[in-house]
Amino acid sequence: MQKIVAITGAGMSADSGLKTFRDNDGLWDGHDVAEVATPEAWERDPLLVLRFYNERRAALEQAKPNAGHLALADLDRDHEVHIVTQNVDDLHERAGSKRVLHLHGELTKARSVRNEALVVDIGYQRIEIGDQGIDTEQLRPNIVWFGESVPLIEEAAHIVSDADILLVIGTSLVVYPAAGLIHQARSGVTTYLVDPQKPDSIDIENVHWIQASAAEGVPELASRLRA
Repeated sequence: MQKIVAITGAGMSADSGLKTFRDNDGLWDGHDVAEVATPEAWERDPLLVLRFYNERRAALEQAKPNAGHLALADLDRDHEVHIVTQNVDDLHERAGSKRVLHLHGELTKARSVRNEALVVDIGYQRIEIGDQGIDTEQLRPNIVWFGESVPLIEEAAHIVSDADILLVIGTSLVVYPAAGLIHQARSGVTTYLVDPQKPDSIDIENVHWIQASAAEGVPELASRLRA
């Protein structure tokens, strides 16, 4: 049984109909990242930030895992599959994947503004001004915003470094520190890229490129890996 590590990004969720910053020149439903996804945005207008993520959570509740999510989960029957995702949705888990590490947090969880270790599972419920954690502090989305540290990056690097096969799905790998993960893999490890476009950050000569969306390309790749 081989250890397969899949690094997944925005393209994975886009195939389930979820809008991303990738959709429109860095805008997400008309919002610049600085308006809704930074600590400064939270300090300036927490109501806007909460409304934005409440809308994302409502959209996620209606979304379903696509064929790519399902293929990765099914591949776990024959191999040890670990997923390191930059996405904040729960579609990998809902597809059946058991080993999922969320680099940038989880939309279905909230945390205290004072203590990032105080995390609560809220599912698809809204967060409102006045909602408090057990420390009586305001709850905020459990999302790693731009400008904040990525606490799970070392764990992710360790997972990637131990991979027998590396999959890069739906991510351009241009945002650090996640962008450096591919360089943590062992030299010569078999690497597959699934993306309609070739990311400039990846040396395409050293990978097997499936030029397709996640929903189309991952099932094809899973079939290859089972053969």
